[in-house]
Amino acid sequence: MESGYLLLVEDEPVIQDNNRKILQRRGYKIRLAYTLAETRSIISESPPRAIVLDIQLPDGNGLDFLKELRRTSNIPVLVLTSKGTPQAIIRGLESGGDDYLTKPYDLAVFLTRVEALLRRASILPDVLEIGALRLDPASGRAFIHGMDMVLTQKEYSLLQQFAQHKEKILSAEYLYDKVWGHEMLNDVNSLKALISKLRSKLSGSGHTITASRGEGYYFEIE
Repeated sequence: MESGYLLLVEDEPVIQDNNRKILQRRGYKIRLAYTLAETRSIISESPPRAIVLDIQLPDGNGLDFLKELRRTSNIPVLVLTSKGTPQAIIRGLESGGDDYLTKPYDLAVFLTRVEALLRRASILPDVLEIGALRLDPASGRAFIHGMDMVLTQKEYSLLQQFAQHKEKILSAEYLYDKVWGHEMLNDVNSLKALISKLRSKLSGSGHTITASRGEGYYFEIE
């Protein structure tokens, strides 16, 4: 299986070829997909470092696929579309896109945006290992003794925060902002419910999430 590649998902051959050439000239390994079916098949073999995703594809809408992807993976995604309205941009980002580029675009700008996306993604380590627990930030999956925990995107994001700040007390407000991407306000019950589900899935890992009254939550060895 090929790893460390960029996946370009685009049904227009000329655009696909131009994007491929400029990235390959910078030394990136590239795989191409022209449909969502091809995209799913390629990702199932080995997750890419990042995805460039067109919205309008022959077998479906790229944003619907992106929502599907975000349930299991944090792979960085640059969304490409001909729709440049504020509403379209907001929808693309809310669906799980990390960045957004409107067609037609300058190839130098395209290259810059892809490389900026990769720099942000590289802040995360390749793998986080804590005892029997292993997190793979590239795929957004976590494992206990090698068995997939089958986490939702929000469960994985929450677990990643605890794994990166083990034994530190993290406030409810901090966790909510990192998982939901905005201020908690009066939605504390959503966080409590998510923590409860994650505690259950952590069974057998040797770790649990403990509440510190009035301060927040921390990750500890059982």
